[in-house]
Amino acid sequence: MTGRLVLAGTPIGDVEDASPRLRRLLTEADVIAAEDTRRLTGLLQRLGVVTPARVMSYFEGNEAARTPALVQAARDGATVLLITDAGMPSVSDPGYRLVAAAVAAAVPVTAAPGPSAVLTALAVSGLPVDRFCFEGFLPRKSGERGRRLAELAREERTMVFFEAPHRLAAFLTDAAQALGHDRPAAVCRELTKTYEEVRRGGLGELAHWAADGVRGEITIVIAGAAARQSDPADLVEDVETLVTGGQKLKAAVNEVAARAGVPRNALYQAVLDARK
Repeated sequence: MTGRLVLAGTPIGDVEDASPRLRRLLTEADVIAAEDTRRLTGLLQRLGVVTPARVMSYFEGNEAARTPALVQAARDGATVLLITDAGMPSVSDPGYRLVAAAVAAAVPVTAAPGPSAVLTALAVSGLPVDRFCFEGFLPRKSGERGRRLAELAREERTMVFFEAPHRLAAFLTDAAQALGHDRPAAVCRELTKTYEEVRRGGLGELAHWAADGVRGEITIVIAGAAARQSDPADLVEDVETLVTGGQKLKAAVNEVAARAGVPRNALYQAVLDARK
């Protein structure tokens, strides 16, 4: 009889954020795969929970070797609970490899949603959250990190990053150079913990603040680039391509204008001028 794989979110700081469902799963699971078994022991103690589950470590260094055994356990009927040190599994933490293998083996996969540093930082950043992207940890070497940031210079969505505290100043300095010293950002430190701090400002200002050193778990939120204004004349070819494909001129203009964020009347006139 097939069991299941459950990905459970754990507190990112305040243990009171642990859900009742997480508490129950910890007492009902047959196998718990934990990123750090010592951290799991500490969590169980703080929650006052005792688990009968077989506990095994599951981290970056052994996940390839241990994934087949965990999948087989679920295929044999076990409830396998996957947790990481903090937050949701698979988000810059172990989990993706196990989920992919479970899906391939037709093992049911579900989640017990919980705290997320990504969403928490977005919510408190004061920056637009209607559209965002998660970039996780960028390369450690400054040159590679700078090149990746340069690629993101025109990204219009709000961006979320993780960074180690001892590399924060270098990250912010590279980000200011690639994205602009005045680009709005927020450094979220120790979220939900006793010494939580959210520092907001331009990237240059934040780099200066971080130069003396910052401690704790760090999540960085950076505003996206301002939307680029398209010239209607540059979009005429797109309209004509749709017309050639069978669309009416008005419908083609409406579609391209909406996609590019330009006034329909201006684009329609640009098409007429180009046809003269």
